[in-house]
Amino acid sequence: MNYKKILVTISMMVMLASIGGCNKEEAPKEESVKQESAQKQEKPEKQEENNAVEGAEVEQEAQEIPANENLLTGLGDLSEEAIGKRPVAVMVNNVQKAMPQYGVSQADLIFEIPVEGDATRFMALYGDYTRVPQVCPIRSCRYYFPALSQGFDAFYVNWGIDDTIADYLEALDLDQIEGITNTGGLFGRDQEKLNQGYALEHTGFFDGTRLVSYIESKGLRTDLKEEKKGAAFLFNGMEEQLKPEGSDCTQVDVQFGAQSSTFTYDAEKKVYLKQINGTPQTDGKTGEQLAFTNVLVLETEISVRDDIGHKKIDWDGGANAKGYYISNGGVQEIHWSKDENNEESYLRFYDLNGNEIKINRGKSYIALNYANKTTMK
Repeated sequence: MNYKKILVTISMMVMLASIGGCNKEEAPKEESVKQESAQKQEKPEKQEENNAVEGAEVEQEAQEIPANENLLTGLGDLSEEAIGKRPVAVMVNNVQKAMPQYGVSQADLIFEIPVEGDATRFMALYGDYTRVPQVCPIRSCRYYFPALSQGFDAFYVNWGIDDTIADYLEALDLDQIEGITNTGGLFGRDQEKLNQGYALEHTGFFDGTRLVSYIESKGLRTDLKEEKKGAAFLFNGMEEQLKPEGSDCTQVDVQFGAQSSTFTYDAEKKVYLKQINGTPQTDGKTGEQLAFTNVLVLETEISVRDDIGHKKIDWDGGANAKGYYISNGGVQEIHWSKDENNEESYLRFYDLNGNEIKINRGKSYIALNYANKTTMK
């Protein structure tokens, strides 16, 4: 009996010790649970703060893109009347004998592409159809120019065409403003140039200042197609001026064959100043030398397609179409393309990994040219 009492006593002591031990071990757990609960209560508040900050940043970024963003440059310089409206593409003579041109310094985007004899022609695009100046000298259409202008949903201005492409132009359903028929009385001859002895083909002008009234009188569509609203290119931020991911580049020389275009970087203004055949290319009315934030040289296949010398040009590029993006004192090798056989598609630029690149906001120059005809330093 005494032995049993001793055993019972020992058992009770062990149980009490165990209970006490358990209480000592669970106390920290209880405290830990309280801390975790407090942290969980604090976390949503911090998350809400983070979400608020991120939301403010997104809102700020949205606010940084102005309502009057120019779809060609990314700059906020459109007139109120031109917001959401179509740009204008104008064909411009670009041979040495036609210099100086005028109205070209106001262009937001200029394409330069070879024509017969490896001379070149400009297609100058203006993002604000209410502010197109008088432009001279106007020249005729070649099929690859409207193939590019359609991607911007632009009105197309020219004086004369290559007759072999009449069916192609009709199929494009262009809103074409044509000089041979003096559409809307918008075309004429520059008398001063005639008096100075310029050949007739170097004297035709387009009076862009009268374009709005002509469009209104004809009831032409001015609104951009829904899929064309917004910037035509992928741009860097409003305040960003980034150097392309590549090497330094302060001079670009593009050899077309019968003539050349050279660009020299002005580090102070952060633009590339253009020369034609080694001579500064200036606007005859403003005196400004043509200057561009971005220079893009797109290599493509070019051949002669008839006895006259008209060119066949691959205007839609592709995955292997090589090019160069030059801006802010640097150059990056790129690939370029439009959707195959789709004139209305956007012109896009990609890095060598296939990622679409952003370009700086500002005026751009784009050359389509033969391969291996560009040198940079």
